[in-house]
Amino acid sequence: MSYDQDLCYLCKEDFRDPVSIPCGHVFCSLCIKTYWDHADQTGQYVCPQCRVTYNKRPSPRRLQSSRSSSTLRNSDGFPPAPPSPDYNYAGPQDVGCDICIGKKLKAVKSCLMCLASYCEKHLKPHYESSTFKRHKLVDEIGHLDRQICPQHQKGLELYCRTDQMCICVLCTVKEHKGHDMVSAEQERAEMQQRLGATQAEIQEKIHDRVKQMEELKQAVDALKNSAQRALQESEKMFGDMLRSIERMQQEMTKLISTNKKAALNNAEGHMERLGQEIADLKRRDGELTQLSRTEDHIHFIQSYHMLIAQTDAEELPSVTVNPYYSFGPVTKAVSEMKQHLNEFSNEELVKVAKTVNKMPFCQLEERKKKNEERKKSMKADDVDMYKSLSSAPRTRDEFLQYQRRSRTSGRHHHQMSNQL
Repeated sequence: MSYDQDLCYLCKEDFRDPVSIPCGHVFCSLCIKTYWDHADQTGQYVCPQCRVTYNKRPSPRRLQSSRSSSTLRNSDGFPPAPPSPDYNYAGPQDVGCDICIGKKLKAVKSCLMCLASYCEKHLKPHYESSTFKRHKLVDEIGHLDRQICPQHQKGLELYCRTDQMCICVLCTVKEHKGHDMVSAEQERAEMQQRLGATQAEIQEKIHDRVKQMEELKQAVDALKNSAQRALQESEKMFGDMLRSIERMQQEMTKLISTNKKAALNNAEGHMERLGQEIADLKRRDGELTQLSRTEDHIHFIQSYHMLIAQTDAEELPSVTVNPYYSFGPVTKAVSEMKQHLNEFSNEELVKVAKTVNKMPFCQLEERKKKNEERKKSMKADDVDMYKSLSSAPRTRDEFLQYQRRSRTSGRHHHQMSNQL
């Protein structure tokens, strides 16, 4: 076993059945088990040595000791179990008994008259002796020095409203003579009342904020559903528009193909007829050439009249081609459709964007009414303060009255500011 400490941190004895916990510290198996059994009520398990906190109870790892000879307490090799750790002793985070000598026990009560904290044993005189009948016991508290007047070393029992501080009985003789003073209990009761009103206001604000939170959550859910529906419907409508454009494209393609085929068929028919006419004309031209070369005058005269008559009688139709025939209008129409569609879609997109962007989803409302009331109250306090300042005190009594009025007005002003 490779650990540096010689004794268990809890029982202060030699290790018996040592185990280690995740932070690396080593304890007796029974000691750490007993220590953490007490922690089962809180659900947080703290290392007694380094104060590391575990939310889940760790499983200690058993170690093999190389110092077995030092841990044996008898010849049988089975030392008796160490005594269970006494967790009634005050730790670093606990309030210790002021009467205990040496290792202090945990304090269970503090006396505001004695300005001391006591364990159960040393608290008995306060319950059994009539001498302590008037003493006030409270749950253990630390920093009892704050309960003592730093000037007279007496318990603080009164509250000076003029100076807004806790004082002792001797302070009323000189330092706070003539001031507005009440018992600490009375001031606590009034502060408790104001505290209750403030707490009620805070609870009302909590209720209001929770309600707003629920409304906002519902609005967020509605927003998500609305956005999802808008996306689905937009996708569907844009899909319909795309299919409509595809149908228009197909119709336009069909129109071009049909007209192209009809024009080509017409042109091919005329070209075939022209070819036949050219062939007939070439045949007659050959016959005329052959006739012009014959030496038989009678045959020439007879054939000439027949050939000339056939040529004069036949009139060939002429074929004219439209030089302006093209599919340019189709391209122009499609281009104009595209331009109109772009312009229309851009205009509509801008309109929709402006409409949607102008709709605020949620916003903070300024508390104008409360701000105005606060300003009016502050102005009234300023007027009272000015009136009180206009009359300068001349005697000691006037000065004390002036001082009380000033501090009371200042305290009221401060309270109003805190409430707002």
